[in-house]
Amino acid sequence: MAQQRPDSDPKRQSDSGGGFSSLVEAERLMQVAFVLPTALVLCWIGGWWLAGRTHQKWIEIAGIVFGCIVGLAYVIQMAVAVEKKASLGDGSQNETGKGSPDSKS
Repeated sequence: MAQQRPDSDPKRQSDSGGGFSSLVEAERLMQVAFVLPTALVLCWIGGWWLAGRTHQKWIEIAGIVFGCIVGLAYVIQMAVAVEKKASLGDGSQNETGKGSPDSKS
């Protein structure tokens, strides 16, 4: 049985993984929809439990506020990381935003 040699052209190898990398990127962006509500619910449950133990109602409210802040901070962090990755992947503009000298516009 003949064996097929692996493709040594790196450009062709990166193009063949495009479908999988786009799925990974879509999954990463879908996390945004789940992070904020999950952080809110988990901190609310923790605050509810702690408020029941200490008989202090304000701890439950503090847990909700803390969950909102933590979830929103993580969503912003993810959005900045995606934006940074997108700007690094776009080679048509240099630091001044006017484009590279070899690009024709």
